[in-house]
Amino acid sequence: MFTSTQYRAKEEEYRRLGTNTHVLADIREFKALERTFAELARNEDWLAQNFEKTVRSPETLSDYAGAAESEEHILRCLGAAVIMQWNTIPTKLRRELFDGASSMGELLRTGDLRGQIARFLHTHREHAPKRPAATSG
Repeated sequence: MFTSTQYRAKEEEYRRLGTNTHVLADIREFKALERTFAELARNEDWLAQNFEKTVRSPETLSDYAGAAESEEHILRCLGAAVIMQWNTIPTKLRRELFDGASSMGELLRTGDLRGQIARFLHTHREHAPKRPAATSG
């Protein structure tokens, strides 16, 4: 990652290049790069002055691992809740959930994953509550 000083050096470099050419397309390109590096330098300065006010991701690997474990637990709970209600979910939504879950795996192994999910749902079907019969009204 660059510092604002390094960005300002690049800004100056492109400023010099722009003044040392007479080719209009090059002048425009160097001016655009000069503005870009000036903006990047201003951004770095702002971040340095306001670092404590910024939102940051977990800074240590253990914090990240803890967050990942927490998210995995949440996903397991949500998945279990969906499986427990599988037979009460409308068929169209079940198909969409099945297709979505099947696409979560590796692209070349999608067929294998679809089969595993189908077997799992079939095995656990008898433990889920049954869908209420449709009544004509």
